[in-house]
Amino acid sequence: MTTAPALSTPVKASRRKRARSAMPGLGLTLGMTMLWLGLLVLLPLAAVLIRSLSLGPVHFAEVAFSPRAIAAYRLSFLAALGAAAINGVFGTLIAWVLVRYSFPGKKLASALVDLPFALPTAVAGIALTAIYANSGFVGGALEKVGIKIAYTPAGVVVAMVFIGLPFVVRTIEPVLADLGKDIEEAAATLGANRLTIFRRVLLPEIMPALLTGFALAFARGVGEYGSVIFIAGNMPFQSEIAPLLIVTQLEQFDYEGATAIAAVMLVVSFLMLAAINGIQARERKWRSTGQ
Repeated sequence: MTTAPALSTPVKASRRKRARSAMPGLGLTLGMTMLWLGLLVLLPLAAVLIRSLSLGPVHFAEVAFSPRAIAAYRLSFLAALGAAAINGVFGTLIAWVLVRYSFPGKKLASALVDLPFALPTAVAGIALTAIYANSGFVGGALEKVGIKIAYTPAGVVVAMVFIGLPFVVRTIEPVLADLGKDIEEAAATLGANRLTIFRRVLLPEIMPALLTGFALAFARGVGEYGSVIFIAGNMPFQSEIAPLLIVTQLEQFDYEGATAIAAVMLVVSFLMLAAINGIQARERKWRSTGQ
């Protein structure tokens, strides 16, 4: 009875050898990435959660889920969602105009999109309040028809729309630029109207970028403080946002209470962003596999 020849030593060594990645330095860069994220992101968030748990479950529930806190959560998250949705519509339109058309003042218009990035939030809040207050030229005109913006939840949405717009525009712009006009012209020659071209050709291509911009605008809106407090009015149960409630707890030296509210915002924000990222992943999978 014959046996199969033994594998040669070089073949054994090659099979035992770990497969090398095509990208050089993977282990080092991955380690540095995880270390940096751990120090800058995970460690501070873990500290917030640990500090909030020091209250005990009963006191934690009393502070974090009080009627005032729930009202603040509701306003912060719903206003951020509404502002992100508004930016999703008008941000897409602005990105389309900036990419597809040439007109006088285009560079100035593009620079204005980035202005909320550079403008201090307190300055933005003061400017928005001056415009939308009853004495402002926009707020005064709207009040004549029974619409009040400043010192109401609507003012919170306006401030979040202002600071969230660049996220949507700048994430959609590169995708539209890469698409070019050929794909739209081809659809038009086949008889598709403008609405069909947008719905069947453009929207599937820009949807991942649109969801990314939506998530970024939502995240920025939830955590926004400086530009909102000036125009919100900050009335408990009416126009008080959760970040302001955290600052109020800190001013009263109730650090555990502040961390309890922050922990709830952290968990809810993480779950909502995870859901948005899940939708985005399913959208990518559907586009790649057609299923």
